[in-house]
Parts: sequence; C-alpha cells; structure tokens
Amino acid sequence: MAEMTQSIPLRTTETAFTQRKGKPIQFYIGRVAFWILILLILLYTLFPAYWAVATSLKTSAELNQTPPLYFPKSMDFSHYRAVFQDDNFTVALKNSVIVSITTVLMALVIGSLAAYAIGRFRFRGKSPVMYLILSMTMFPAIAILGSLYTMLRKVGGWPVIGDVVGLNAAGGLVFAYTTFTLPFTVWVLANFYRAMPAELEQAAMVDGATPFRAFIEILLPLAAPGIATTGLLAFIGAWNEYLFASTFTITTDQRTVPVAIASFSGNTQFEIPWGNIMAASVTVTIPLVILVLLLQRKIISGLTAGAVKG
Repeated sequence: MAEMTQSIPLRTTETAFTQRKGKPIQFYIGRVAFWILILLILLYTLFPAYWAVATSLKTSAELNQTPPLYFPKSMDFSHYRAVFQDDNFTVALKNSVIVSITTVLMALVIGSLAAYAIGRFRFRGKSPVMYLILSMTMFPAIAILGSLYTMLRKVGGWPVIGDVVGLNAAGGLVFAYTTFTLPFTVWVLANFYRAMPAELEQAAMVDGATPFRAFIEILLPLAAPGIATTGLLAFIGAWNEYLFASTFTITTDQRTVPVAIASFSGNTQFEIPWGNIMAASVTVTIPLVILVLLLQRKIISGLTAGAVKG
C-alpha cells in the first residue's frame, strides 16, 4: 500500500510536466500540412469559376493582354449585355428551361411510382428487374446516339404520332434525358421507400386510405430528401448536356444553352469571343448555384440517408 501511495505523486508530476512541455512538433507540422492541402484543393476547385467570372468582366483589350491579367482593372458588363441582346441565346435559355424542368418532372413521376412498387411490394423477379434497370447506366451515350436519333426521326416523321407525342427536338431531348435519369432515380427512391416502416401504410389503410392515397399523402412527403437529390441531379444533367442536344437540334430556334454557347462567333473568322462565352457560362451557372443553396439541407439528408443504422 505504501508503494502504491508513493507512485501516485510521481505519475501526477510526470503528467503535469508533459502538459507544460506542450504538444510535439509533429502535431503542428501535421496541422500546417493539412491546411495547406485544404487551400490547394480550394484553389484547384474554385479557380476555374473565378477565372470565368473575371474573364467575363474584362474589356476586349484586357482579354488579349499578354501575360494574362488575373484581376480585371475595371468591371465591364458589355459582354453580359451582348449575350442577352443575342436572340439565339435567349431562345436557347428558354429551351433549356423547358427541357430541364420537363425531364425532372417525368423522371420524378415515373421514377417515384416505379421505386414505390419495387421498394414496398414483393413479386417474383424483383432483383433481376433492379439489376436490369441498373444495367441501363452501363451504356455510354455515344453508343446509342445513332439508333436513338434514327428512331425519333422516324416517329417524328409520322404526322399523327409525331403530333400526339410531341416528338420534336425538345421532345426528343426529354425522352433521351429521361432514359438516362430514370435508373438513378429508381434506385435512390426505392431505398427510401424500402427503409420506411410498414406501419405507416397500415395505419393509413385502417383509417380508410387506399394504397395510392397512402403513397401520395404519407410516403411521398417522407421521401422529400431523396426526391430533392434526384431532381437536382436530373436538372443539372439535362441543363448541361451537349452531345444529344447538338445532334437532335438542327435550327437555331431548337438549340439549348450548351449548343448556343458553343456556336458563339466573333467579329472575324479567327476570333473567339471569350468574353461572351464566359459571360454566358456564368449566367447559366447561376440557376444551378441557387438551386443547390435552396435545397442543400434536403440534399445532405438525401445523400446521408441510411448511413446510420437505427
């Protein structure tokens, strides 16, 4: 007992000496290296966006300056005025809004119903159906571009069918974008519906609700984080897509924003209007930033759903 009593003050004195001595130099080196890495990642990520904004605010003389000017000397909004005075760009902006919103609505409506059936009901061949849906994302877009274009052209050439289903350029783009968006939508929302307790539907049916009403009024609001996540990703995909848009759109009044920006031309044959291109790019990026800021809480909930058991 005496030996144990004597050892206690020694340990206490040793601990106090270690605390006074401070943290080892390796700790501070690790912290400095960590923050340097964070700054490098931020610089690598944010510099392209900064360069686009800075370029859109430079004058024509500053754009051609060598070496390049990293900070514009004055704010010149002439490129933004030129972009919005271009009728082709405003029409393309309207087309992109229509195509993107229609794609999101179709993907969420069809995907929600399919995900509800897969996530809540038991039927034979359920797993093969899920893997079949997932396999649709394995094909590169360029592999089906030609056949899809030929199919839509034939269907759109029939007056009756083409007029009924509206398979013009915008309809063809919505059809193509929905095809690529549905697999992801079904997989994400099916996991949401599968994780919900069955007692929710049972309680609603006891109160006289039909299965469809229980789905609309009870399960669908609870799946709002997943719907926000998939809807935003579908909107971004349709808003930024270029390959199908450049193939399906022939005239200027059918183009979407990426195709319109790629078709900008300068005053001469060899001039590239970087100021107008960057101004248009910044303009079409602003709606995406606003959507992410408005839906950021639901997006985080949707991405982390199911990560914690319980």
